[in-house]
Amino acid sequence: MVEGILGAVPSISKLRGTNNDDWIDRLNHRYTTLLLIIFAVVVSTGQFVGEPIQCWCPAEFTDAYEAYTTYICWISNTYYIPMEETIPIDIRQRQDAEITYYQWVPIILLFQALLFKIPNLFWRFTHSASGLNLDKIVAMSEETQLGSPEDRAEAIKNLAIYLDKWLGTYQEYRNNIFIRAKKKAQTFCFFMCDRRGGTYLVGLFITIKILYMANVIGQFFLLNAFMATKYNLYGFEVIKSLIDNEPMMESPRFPRVTLCDFQIRQLQNLQRWTVQCVLPVNLFNEKIFIFLWFWFCLIAFLTAINLLKWIFYQLYQNNKVQYVKKYLKTNNVMNSGFDKKLCAKFSRDYLRSDGIFLMYVISKNSTNLVVSDLLRELWKIFKDKHKPRSNNIDDEPMMNSEKEPLDGNHLLHSSA
Repeated sequence: MVEGILGAVPSISKLRGTNNDDWIDRLNHRYTTLLLIIFAVVVSTGQFVGEPIQCWCPAEFTDAYEAYTTYICWISNTYYIPMEETIPIDIRQRQDAEITYYQWVPIILLFQALLFKIPNLFWRFTHSASGLNLDKIVAMSEETQLGSPEDRAEAIKNLAIYLDKWLGTYQEYRNNIFIRAKKKAQTFCFFMCDRRGGTYLVGLFITIKILYMANVIGQFFLLNAFMATKYNLYGFEVIKSLIDNEPMMESPRFPRVTLCDFQIRQLQNLQRWTVQCVLPVNLFNEKIFIFLWFWFCLIAFLTAINLLKWIFYQLYQNNKVQYVKKYLKTNNVMNSGFDKKLCAKFSRDYLRSDGIFLMYVISKNSTNLVVSDLLRELWKIFKDKHKPRSNNIDDEPMMNSEKEPLDGNHLLHSSA
């Protein structure tokens, strides 16, 4: 039974996923998710192993009364009134000061972890629609580094042949005004995930990055609603107190001493009690959520920079040509002016955005050497298809003789 329960829990390798994205994406869906799960376990341990709340009961309370008080104050919401203020008589004012989140912190942390993982799951389920198994391509690229030089060269060649078939299968087979207009629109509207236009993977990848960006910003609004406080200002208040050299006082967002109201029915009478309680779990909550505020700000900043970089890279087409030309020059396969002109066609019309994106993914999850060798093989295949056609020198005299009119001398020689 225990093995069955443990077997149902996903392993770290499954949670980690596959390496078919960049480190910014993994910072979102892998490390942040793991961090939130660890925090949820820590808080849960404090709630279910230790004593999450302790209440100071009147002396006349029996042990049963004290146990009941502890449980009722934990499952119901306590409220926070600063020590220097008097407890309001109006019950509605007490209810307005209630703290409603501390019982649900492990659940909200796990929900946040799920939100960080969802864009990656969407990417994993949809990128295969490009007609290419991105996971296997990256795995094959990594395996090429483990064999002998002969096996490595053969694996690179076979991989290049496979990618050539993939690139050729999803080329536009017509060239009319609508196709040309669509290609022009895809230069700026990179969200048009078109397999034949060569923008499916890139458009999907940028869409996933937008989802990561929207998620990390939405986390602040989620915690605002969950805690019923201005959580988005929490970090700025901590920074201000550090700049002013003020001691870290107890935050009203995570109070450690609260009040609890409950009623006890005795026959036909309802007796209302107010007791003072301590929430040790808020010691963990306060440190966890201030760390998450700064962590989410860092994630949002890095994700925004990465997103803008990809948008600029997609809009500025010359970047793609320069990216390919860098590897081809390393292999010394561009030896003429014709090769330089052909390189632009190789990048824009043959590899296109999806092919160059694939090279980028391989370089980030394998090595640049694999990309260099792979582009060299693809360049050979492409160049063989675009060799300049020239007439055979041996056939030129025969062709000229056929075009010349026959005169009398020719007839005499032929009769002789």
